[in-house]
Amino acid sequence: MTADTAQSLARLAAERVDHRFKGLPPDADGLTVAELAGQRRNLFTGGFATPVLALSAERLEHNLKLMETYAARHGLAFAPHGKTSMAPQLFQRQIEHGAWGITLAVPHQVRVARAFGTRRVFLANELVDAAALRWIAAEQDADPDFELICYVDSVRGVELMDAALRDAGATRPVDVVVELAAGEGARTGVRTETECAAVADAVAGTRTLRLVGVAGYEGEVPKADTGRVTAWLRRLVALAADFDKTGRFAGLDEIVVSAGGSAWFDAVAEVFAEIPELSLPVLKLLRSGAYVSHDDGHYRKLTPFNRVPEEGALEPAFRLWTQVVSRPSAEQAFVNAGKRDAAYDLDLPFAQVIRRDGAERPATGVSVTALSDQHAWLATTPEADLEVGDWVGLGLSHPCTSFDKWQLIPVAEADGTVVDYVRTFF
Repeated sequence: MTADTAQSLARLAAERVDHRFKGLPPDADGLTVAELAGQRRNLFTGGFATPVLALSAERLEHNLKLMETYAARHGLAFAPHGKTSMAPQLFQRQIEHGAWGITLAVPHQVRVARAFGTRRVFLANELVDAAALRWIAAEQDADPDFELICYVDSVRGVELMDAALRDAGATRPVDVVVELAAGEGARTGVRTETECAAVADAVAGTRTLRLVGVAGYEGEVPKADTGRVTAWLRRLVALAADFDKTGRFAGLDEIVVSAGGSAWFDAVAEVFAEIPELSLPVLKLLRSGAYVSHDDGHYRKLTPFNRVPEEGALEPAFRLWTQVVSRPSAEQAFVNAGKRDAAYDLDLPFAQVIRRDGAERPATGVSVTALSDQHAWLATTPEADLEVGDWVGLGLSHPCTSFDKWQLIPVAEADGTVVDYVRTFF
């Protein structure tokens, strides 16, 4: 950890706890985050107010170690997608677990990462905003250790970047990779190899940009399955080989080939292992990010570790603790967490456990059927033992839209002892 990063993280620890941070103990107002963490309060008996989102300390560490081991085993560099958490403390822990850098999606996120000393950023998006480019040019000129790579997918985009950087008086070129689209009807990216070459030629015609590789996102492959994803990844590798053959990477130290969401990184590892020998070393850059907390829905169903179980298994690290506030009938109950608190864009939360009088048991016969702004609707069968005042622990789907609802998240050990707090910036 650099001195700048340590100082920035220390400022987070010195932040005062107050009304901005939901779920935290009201009697902790005025304490610093470090002071509150030092008290090692219990999540269930230490004054925390429902709803409160918690990260499992043990599962978080397990997931960090598992992906570090996975990337090393497959010869991959790793730039996890930080937009999942937007938590500089987790950025640093990922870097300490071997990450090459952090992947982000928009300029604001890069500013957050830079404020906490992140030196390598892969911006997995096109960047044509002149104000953002001026800031990036200034960051690069001021810090020779700062490395940023971003997508390009059009000649027009290259022209806009070039004009903005020339106007900014940039002295270092911005490194770019041509983004290959995942197919017709997919999200961003160049649709054909011929168009990719035209974009690369446009980059070569500037002094403000430098082509360093190719990239894309296999999660956008239409009707994605193993065959379709693998076929697209092989197109990406072939594009890199063709660009290398035609001398487009002359003068570099390495060639960047990057892909990897959280659903198909096994396919990325398999195909990237097939990359032929090129004229330069290849930085095989994986970008999966949801692994850090994993989830109980979308990614739990799609994780590549389900397809390759000998690689290990990620563990869902989030639990949203809510409280039963209404039990209007034998078939229905309501808890005090809703759309403001729980991810709901892919799957509804999952009722997992019930706590009463310090005892915890499975949430048998309880399911979440809908979310209002501040309530979850629970359906209950005759076997459900549920009363007003009970705490209900909910598993969540899609970590990308879980972190963004909580600015300060307790990290709790299995017995409920809160050992840290993770600050997010969305």
